[in-house]
Amino acid sequence: MHIHDLSQQNSILNTFISEMRDVTIQKDSMRFRRNIERTGEVLAYEMSKSLNYKASEIETPLASSTMDLLENDIVLCSILRAGVPLHNGLLNYFDKAENAFISAYRHHKENPEHFEIIVEYLACPDLQNKTLILADPMLATGQSMIATYEALKPFGTPKEVHLVSVIGAQEGVDYVSKSFNENTHLWIGTIDEQLNDKSYIIPGLGDAGDLAFGKKLQQ
Repeated sequence: MHIHDLSQQNSILNTFISEMRDVTIQKDSMRFRRNIERTGEVLAYEMSKSLNYKASEIETPLASSTMDLLENDIVLCSILRAGVPLHNGLLNYFDKAENAFISAYRHHKENPEHFEIIVEYLACPDLQNKTLILADPMLATGQSMIATYEALKPFGTPKEVHLVSVIGAQEGVDYVSKSFNENTHLWIGTIDEQLNDKSYIIPGLGDAGDLAFGKKLQQ
């Protein structure tokens, strides 16, 4: 798998991620959502450099102009609920993309340190021979990414797959690297060193869904 870790080069993205991590600034849920959205925009821009383009003739009021325009047929799929702001950021740049949404959450049994990924809601267009962008802001264990991709298989085989995350743990990055083929691309804002005993990214930023939309009742 091709890994594009944007933290390897300094950019304004550092500011967005630092504000999402900051325990004081992240209390502003609107700013938290906007920073995830802005990170999605940066990741979309960087990803766009790797996609396919075709020469097209454009008529201006004065003359014609030839420009290379994006020709990928994109389907953007985000994991609810934390993925919504990231989805919006990507869609701001890939505004002609088709859209898919899936709910995937951790279901804890007797031991709170162990869980399985439950997929329930899924809405998806045809994926056959298209460019699939699978977005989840937090790449912790990588299990949600894998469960989501497995759930999408009945909708067709994409021509190419791009994974997008804001923050990941090295363990999760390694896991998806082994599970996806070598032509898959991962676009990520930064990679942290480890997970804690509850499989949260350290230092990470906490629960992205709760910070964006408020705390949920545990079942």
